[in-house]
Amino acid sequence: MKIIKKIVVLLVVVAAIGAFLYARELRVKNAEPESNLTYYGNVEIRRVNLSFRVGGRIEEILVEEGDELKKGQAFAKLNREPVDADVQLAQAALDQARAALEKARNGARKQEIDEARAQVEECRATLDLAEADLQRNQNLIGKNAVSKSGFDASLSSRDVARARLNKALANVDLLEEGTRKEDLDAAKAAVAHAEAALQKAKIAAEDTVLIAPNDGVVLTRVAEPGAIVAAGQTVAILSIRDVVWVYIFIEERDLGKVAPGARVDVKTDSSEKVYVGHVGYISPEAEFTPKTVETPNLRTNLVYRARIVVEAPDDGLRQGAPVDVTIPLTSRSNASTSEITSEEQ
Repeated sequence: MKIIKKIVVLLVVVAAIGAFLYARELRVKNAEPESNLTYYGNVEIRRVNLSFRVGGRIEEILVEEGDELKKGQAFAKLNREPVDADVQLAQAALDQARAALEKARNGARKQEIDEARAQVEECRATLDLAEADLQRNQNLIGKNAVSKSGFDASLSSRDVARARLNKALANVDLLEEGTRKEDLDAAKAAVAHAEAALQKAKIAAEDTVLIAPNDGVVLTRVAEPGAIVAAGQTVAILSIRDVVWVYIFIEERDLGKVAPGARVDVKTDSSEKVYVGHVGYISPEAEFTPKTVETPNLRTNLVYRARIVVEAPDDGLRQGAPVDVTIPLTSRSNASTSEITSEEQ
């Protein structure tokens, strides 16, 4: 009798276990598929270190920390006196180069050519006189009426006069021929060099005014008026407001469910507002989940870094703020097929 009771109890237990397993399997089969993915990340706002492209003494800073800047708004100014002097020097050098080029193009003036021709006639007359003196001494030396040194002196005078005449004739030819092509090209190159130097000086003068490259908020003033700064030295740090990113880490098993361009919802802990964004970039390289990042599953899983671009950010998204990112699973099929610009990504 006891054996029968034990068998009955055992059968009841087995039946209960079987019923439980069967019911669980039915629930799994009939369960609705997961409608979205939820990940956790942090807000990343881009920053720009503002600096002058030229060095100098800061004359004025026009904003304070926390002030908003618009793209193209002047932020700080350097003393312009040194660069203005450089502009004047470059302009003078350009004027000089242009004058030299004009002189090379025009060639010699008529008065210069006439003067050179008169020099030729003078040298020719000197040569005739030297040749006559040499001829006379040559006749006298045979009669011992002139010394050998006297004859040599008249010979040397004739040679010098002939050389001067040849030089004068060559000078006339050069003046009449005009400037050589090589000299003209060199003068043109000198003008181009001077123009480039002037343009560079003008750009340096414009760079004495620091312009905001984007809309943003001044986070820090690093330098103050009166300070001497070098080119590229940070003067202030600007937080850019037109593009806000959120970084999340997607688990390997979810890669097939998320595509670049997929629409997402972003929500902070500080408000109920839901921000709309899209997946701008998914890293092609896997990494282990950083300890500062939370995911719904094990933290040791391989994950892929993804950048979410928030489309209409406001002051509710602060640097480093934790956010929840919800990715509808239907968003893959509805992902934007249009190209996402590099600025959005």
